[in-house]
Order: sequence, then C-alpha cells, then structure tokens
Amino acid sequence: MTADTDTEREMTETADIRIERRGALGVVVLDRQRALNALTREMVRALSRALAAWREDDGIAAVLVRAVPGRAFCAGGDIRRVIETRDREGIEAACGFFRDEYRMNWRIKNFPKPYIALCDGITMGGGVGISIHGSHRIVTENTLFAMPETGIGFFPDVGGTWFLPRLPGELGMYLGLTGVRAKAADCLYAGIATHYLPAERLPLLEEELAAAPAGRMEAVLAGLLADLSETPEPVPAPVEEERATIDALFAGEELLAILDRLEADGSGFGARQLALLAEKSPFSLHVTCAQLRRGAALTDFAQALALEYRIVHRFLEGREFAEGVRALLVDKDRNPKWTWPDPRAVPREAVEACFAPLPGGDLLFDWNDV
Repeated sequence: MTADTDTEREMTETADIRIERRGALGVVVLDRQRALNALTREMVRALSRALAAWREDDGIAAVLVRAVPGRAFCAGGDIRRVIETRDREGIEAACGFFRDEYRMNWRIKNFPKPYIALCDGITMGGGVGISIHGSHRIVTENTLFAMPETGIGFFPDVGGTWFLPRLPGELGMYLGLTGVRAKAADCLYAGIATHYLPAERLPLLEEELAAAPAGRMEAVLAGLLADLSETPEPVPAPVEEERATIDALFAGEELLAILDRLEADGSGFGARQLALLAEKSPFSLHVTCAQLRRGAALTDFAQALALEYRIVHRFLEGREFAEGVRALLVDKDRNPKWTWPDPRAVPREAVEACFAPLPGGDLLFDWNDV
C-alpha cells in the first residue's frame, strides 16, 4: 500500500492488468499495449474477480476501467491464443476463455454501482464487451469502435446478440455485418457511448472521482460529466445522416435479401457496403444476421450470452474462425480461403446448427467463483 496525497491505493499486479483501489473508486488498468490490450483469459478472470469482490464492498462506490496511454483501450480478445489452445488442448479448453469472458460481461451488465469505461483509442470486439455493458461509456477524439468479427470468420459476440439489435433502427445489423469503424460522434448518436470527453480531461475525471466520498460518488460523477462533457464533431454524426438509407437497406430477416437491396441501391452507398461485405466470411455473415434477429426477440441479457456460447462452440468445431485467424494474425496474407466463398452457397442447415442447444446445457451466470 502506498500513499498519494490524500489517496490510498491498494494495487494488485499481474502481467497485463492492474487492479487498484483509490479511495472509494475501484480502478482497472489494462497494461498490454504491445498487443493493443487484447484480453487474455488471465485478464478476464482478474476483472471478473474484482467485480465480484467490489460488488459486496461498501467501501467501493464506483469502478473505472481504462488503459495505459497508447493506441488502444482494448482491441479485442487474444483470439490467436484461443485457436492455439484449441489445436493443442481441444475445443472445450478453448471454450474456457469464452466461458469466463461471457460471465464477466454478465457481471458488468449486472454490476449495481457505476461502471465507467474510458474508451480512449481502439475499442473493438472484447474491448466493446468490457465497456458497452457498463453504466457510463466515455469516448474521446481517439475512439475507434468496431465489431469486426465477420472479417475473421467469427461473429459479434461479448453480448452483441443483445446490444446490436437494440441500437436505433438497423444500425446494429449494419455495424455487425460490415464491421465498419465508428468514431465518437457516431458512438454517441447510436447510444454506444453515454458521454464524450476530450482525452486530456480523463485524468482529471479519475482524480476527482478518487477523491470523492463513497456516499457522494454518484453525485460527484454526474456533476463532473456535466462539466467536462462536450458534443463531438461532426454534427450531425455520419451515421445519423445515413440512417434512413441504412434502415432501408439492412432491414429484413434474410442476409440474401439485404445483399439484393444493396445491389439494387443506386446511391453508391450500397456498392460501398458490398465491397466491405465481400471481404467477410459468407458463413459468418449468415450466422450474424440470424443471431441479431434472434437477439432482438430475447428478453434477458443472460439468454443472449448463452446463445453466443452455443455459437462459439460450433465456430471452434469448424474451420472458418481458425482460417480467419490464420489469414489475419498468423500468416498475415489477408487471403482467407472460406469454406463457402459465395453467400448464396451457404447451406441454411449449417447456419441453423449453430443455434442448437449444447449437449451439456447452456452456460450459467452468477457471482460465484470466476
């Protein structure tokens, strides 16, 4: 334990994440910038354990998650390590990462105190999972948000089944299929973010929260955000200007119908989206479309994560995910050889099989163990 002016810190050191106590503020610091803070299983478990402990700790009134200064808040999960685990130890061993990650996502969503994520920099995949389910999601001029999973033969998980269909109109389907990158203004418009602060103000926010009494934390937080927040440029946000077109073209239950509308679009927008989708796994596109439509009808966040846990098993059993990781992260040739190169050739039964119940039952969620 060390003293820093009037602030006491209790720090738990691991290789890639630090868990600190600063007054009544629990602070989680991601410290793996060499890998853009991609989440390892050890990082996931450390954050999950901290949330379970702080939930019961009357001395902790809020949690703040940030990264050490660098390019990224968190660029996702360490998927290369996941595939290596699958190849070395088997599917169930590889699924352990997702089990812990999804249970952590559930804990963030159900954490009863303010959970403040400072999404300063690249925020993608797993980085979205440790931010968007919290009560306060703060973006900056450096934020770059995306759910790029269809490009690696995967699907938008970490709760994407839940939050993407609940974005305005068809923005969730658009973001989930294309993996397009969104900056601060788009994130704020879509409800991905709750506040925008210039990055230079983030240290002041943390210092003031660390000095706040536990009983006044929420009031201090609200006051600080009112004083420090701004409206990001441009105004209106690009997705707001394109919203009517997105809603019209990305509507419906079937991926092939969406592709037909994009091909028929004469504005140029459709052609640009088709060029993006041509880089994705056709199988992943079909699964994502079906996943998000199912997600819209769910009534509980845990149901969405349980559904994703079914899907992840099937992706680890197949070859699309491993092939995407090979092309992007191992050989880096960016030339994946998908099982079905044409979206119109993907069998419907292969897509439907991803959603079938697991023989061992669905993933369960609670505050016990990790």
